[in-house]
Amino acid sequence: MNFLAHLYLSPPTPDALLGSLLGDFVKGPVEHAGYNPEITAAIRLHRAIDTFTDAHPIVLASKARISPARRRYAGILVDVFYDHFLARDWRRFHPEPLDRFAASTYQALSGTTQVLPERLAHMLPHLITGDWLTSYRRLDGIHLALDRMSRRVRPGNPLLGSAAELEAQLPAFESDFETFFGELRTRVSGHDRRA
Repeated sequence: MNFLAHLYLSPPTPDALLGSLLGDFVKGPVEHAGYNPEITAAIRLHRAIDTFTDAHPIVLASKARISPARRRYAGILVDVFYDHFLARDWRRFHPEPLDRFAASTYQALSGTTQVLPERLAHMLPHLITGDWLTSYRRLDGIHLALDRMSRRVRPGNPLLGSAAELEAQLPAFESDFETFFGELRTRVSGHDRRA
């Protein structure tokens, strides 16, 4: 899952929201990372979500829909595609409007006093000022997110223009998301969120 899904599945406290993002940036044993128990628990939740997602047959089927030229990046693409469906249909999943959820999340994240990994410290202001979370609900926002990502990975990667993969098979990806996300929500609701 990508940023929006991890934030959605996180407990709604500032430290837990931060930890839900840190899961992509903290490597190695989390107990040695130096974060408080709430952040540590959120990093563990992030990792549990990723483990469940990466091995799930529906997600594997979504990845198989990606063209061979972009298959190496199928995990990234599917994560972003699923965030599109979550953002687009947000009212079905959360009582608070997406704009308000995003604004309160940005406020919580920008108020952190934690020392952040360099990559997250560089990215976070862009995520907030670019309002990435609400931009995912529009296809042009997905185009922008993936094109932006193409500039951050290996030169010559095929991510530029890769939102076309979503547009070409939108109903199939949407069906995959619908089934998978329900299962993921059930799994997270039973996850031990203690450190």
